[in-house]
Amino acid sequence: MAYNSSSIGGESLQLQYSYRVIIVQLLVVIFLCINLLLIVTFFKKEFFYTTTRYILYAVTLLSDSFVLLVSDVLLILTFCEITMHVWLCIIITVLVFMYMILTPVTLTAMTLERYVAICMPLRHGELCSTRSAINCILIIHGLSSVPCIVVFSNFFASASLSFYEQHSVCSVEIFMLFRWHDHIRSALSQLYFLIMCITIVFSYVKIMKVAKTASGENKKSTRKGLRTVILHAFQLLLCLIQLWCPFIEAAVLQINVRLFINVRYFNYIMFSLAPRCLSPLIYGLRDEKFFLELKKYAFFGLYKTRY
Repeated sequence: MAYNSSSIGGESLQLQYSYRVIIVQLLVVIFLCINLLLIVTFFKKEFFYTTTRYILYAVTLLSDSFVLLVSDVLLILTFCEITMHVWLCIIITVLVFMYMILTPVTLTAMTLERYVAICMPLRHGELCSTRSAINCILIIHGLSSVPCIVVFSNFFASASLSFYEQHSVCSVEIFMLFRWHDHIRSALSQLYFLIMCITIVFSYVKIMKVAKTASGENKKSTRKGLRTVILHAFQLLLCLIQLWCPFIEAAVLQINVRLFINVRYFNYIMFSLAPRCLSPLIYGLRDEKFFLELKKYAFFGLYKTRY
C-alpha cells in the first residue's frame, strides 16, 4: 500500500514537471518570435545599424535570444536526463555564462552612451561613431568573458583529466568542485553588480544636473534621456537578480530538494525568460523611431498574411 502511494506520488510529480516544461516551451517560442521581429526590424533600416545606441540594442537582442534558445535546450536535456561529455558541457556553459553577463554589461554601455549624448553633446559624434560601436562591442565581450575565465581557470586547475571524459547532465553546478569555487563566482557577481550600479547612479546624477540647467527643446530631450537611464536601471536590475539566483537556490537546496526545484523553476521564468524578451520589447516600443518602423513592418506582415 505504501509502495503504491509513493508510486502514485512520483508519477504525479513527474506529470507536474512535464507540464512545467511544456509551459516553458510555449513561453520560449513566443519570446523568440518577438525578439526575431525586433531583430528583423533593426536590419530593415540603415539608420538603426549605423547608430551606436541601436547597435548596442541589437547586441542585447541577439545575446538574449541566444541565451533563451540554448538554456531551453539544456532544460529539455536535463528533464530527459540526457547526459553529454563534460568537455562539451564546458563549451556550452562558457558561452551561456558569458552571454548572460553580456546583456547587463551592454545595458551599462547604453547608459554611458546616453550620458555622452546629453552631457557631452559636442563629442557624441566622435565617441559614439559606428567604428567606436564595434570597438565597444569587442570591449563588452572582453569584460563579459572575465568571470568565465576566472571561474573555469579554477575548475581546470582542480579537475583531473579523467573528469573531462565523464558523462553528466550539463549544468554549471558540476564545475563547482569545491566550496571556494562558489565563493569566487559570488564575489565576481557582486563586483560586477557594484560597478554597474555605480555607473548607472553616476550617469543618472550627471544627467539630472544637466536637466536642471537645460531649457526648451534641450530640457525635453534631457528628460527623455533621464527616463531612458531609469529604464536601463530597471532592465539591469532584472538581469542582476538573475546573477544572484544561483546563490539563493544553493541556500534553498540545503533545506529541501522539492522546494529547490520550485524556486529554480520560478527564478527561470521570472528572472531568465521574461526579462530577455519583455525588457527589449518595452525599450523598442518606447523608442519613437524604432516603434514606427516596428509598427510599419508588423502591419505590413499582417496585411500580406491576410491578403
